[in-house]
Amino acid sequence: MQKFPRFALVTMIGTVLLSACGNDSGDTESSAEPTEGATTGGELKVAYSAQPPILDVHESSAIATSDMMRHVYESLVTVDSSYNIEPMLAESYELSEDGTAIEFVLREDVLFHNGETMTAEDVVASMEKWLDSPGNGNKLPDTATIEQIDDKTVVLDLGEPMATALPILAFNSVGFPAIMPAELAEEADGTGVKEYIGTGPFKFDEWIQDQHIKLLKFEDYAIRDEPADGLAGAREALVDELLFEFILDSSTRVSGMQSRQFDVAHAVPFDNADQLESDPNLTNHTYPGAYLTIHFNKREGFFTEQDARQALATSIDSEAILTGAYASDDYYVLNHNIMMYHQLEQWPSDVGQDVYNTNDSSNMDDYLSDIGYDGEEITIITTRDYEDQYNGSVVLQQQMEQMGLNVKIEVYDWPTLLEMNQDENAYDIFVLANVSAAEPGSNVFMN
Repeated sequence: MQKFPRFALVTMIGTVLLSACGNDSGDTESSAEPTEGATTGGELKVAYSAQPPILDVHESSAIATSDMMRHVYESLVTVDSSYNIEPMLAESYELSEDGTAIEFVLREDVLFHNGETMTAEDVVASMEKWLDSPGNGNKLPDTATIEQIDDKTVVLDLGEPMATALPILAFNSVGFPAIMPAELAEEADGTGVKEYIGTGPFKFDEWIQDQHIKLLKFEDYAIRDEPADGLAGAREALVDELLFEFILDSSTRVSGMQSRQFDVAHAVPFDNADQLESDPNLTNHTYPGAYLTIHFNKREGFFTEQDARQALATSIDSEAILTGAYASDDYYVLNHNIMMYHQLEQWPSDVGQDVYNTNDSSNMDDYLSDIGYDGEEITIITTRDYEDQYNGSVVLQQQMEQMGLNVKIEVYDWPTLLEMNQDENAYDIFVLANVSAAEPGSNVFMN
């Protein structure tokens, strides 16, 4: 029998970001000095589509957390625009010949937002916390340890060779290895740190639930000398205040941009893109976002049996789901891989291609007949905070009902959805846009 993945992969997608017009060349590199004509000072208002559940990046798998707190926290290494691994808080790094250890020489005179200088002790405490947290630290071997060699050197001992360790460390999305003061890392519990202090170009100011998160420019930020390239090199805060306002309604985000209430809108509805493109005061930015994935509850309910998951995976019409989620094939690429389209040359594979998007509903018909299906209710949980996930869920529900399944949708806000999908009695399916990882094993659902 053909084996299937544990999830039904739907696609790779792009995300549309809307910004008010300014001096934007679209280049990936810039000098350490502000671009001539660039806005400096003042406030930048971002209309964001979802509220993060928590702000400790070690503990959260929510992209909203990392989107906001990446401005506050930094890691030892990061990636440039070509996905090359470059030092950030490290001055340099070296992988041992046998691939079992990575030595990091730390930058000097890097300040935390509380005014204290970053030390090797801070790095060790932060990395120990990250290794024990549900973020990407658990993608490293269980034998991994971190130790201080001297005042400016630490070594990550993997205990075994691991070629993908550096990409995991450099992955600056969900669950990235942020460095923070040792005392905060050591005092943190399962709910995360109590203060949000990092080394980044912005410092945390306030979080007013259901309203906004405010970040302020860190005047003593230790900027790197290299030109900015991707997430590497020089970073700078060109505004005094960065305000993420939680605007869950997409039409409000769009109208707020048109009225210049906001400077940037996150997750613009795809069917509004053409209309907004015609506004001379606005610029659409489309960038690789994620891949839309059907996640099954394999512990309880209808999809505990692999045959049930296989039957649905081969019965659905993936392209119809994508069209419902993204309005046009301008914003998605139909593909069986779990890598973004700009990374396919790094991790090419034809495995599963023969059973992807076969769109043969007779597979589900045969399965339902075999088990004597009697109308058992199947629950899809979703959120309107990310409209692609909601719209994709609605199309999936319609297809499943056409197959003869009894399906209901329950809608939650984003933080609640992230709680519900950890409850094995709360759902059968949820549809999620998973952010692509630097290497496949770092995907959160592989945990």
